[in-house]
Amino acid sequence: QVLDTRDLQVFKVTANGQDAKFAFGEKHSFKGTPLEITLPFELRRGQEAIVEICFESSPKSSALQWFTPEQTSGKKHPFLFSQCQVEWF
Repeated sequence: QVLDTRDLQVFKVTANGQDAKFAFGEKHSFKGTPLEITLPFELRRGQEAIVEICFESSPKSSALQWFTPEQTSGKKHPFLFSQCQVEWF
């Protein structure tokens, strides 16, 4: 599995609660850097997996926008969203 990133620091990736291996690919000038995730199990057709990524963004992390807790409906937690388009590496 490959995801697009730009200027993120990734600390840990899990899939269905199990540690997953991950590595960054070669940085591209406008596409960013691919994050390559290796699941700790074989994913069969029709099977779902919950992938959790523990990361830190930076001011250089383009297309990421944050809502403060006060800007959300529950007013308790911040909210992060991305407006990037899918890029294929």
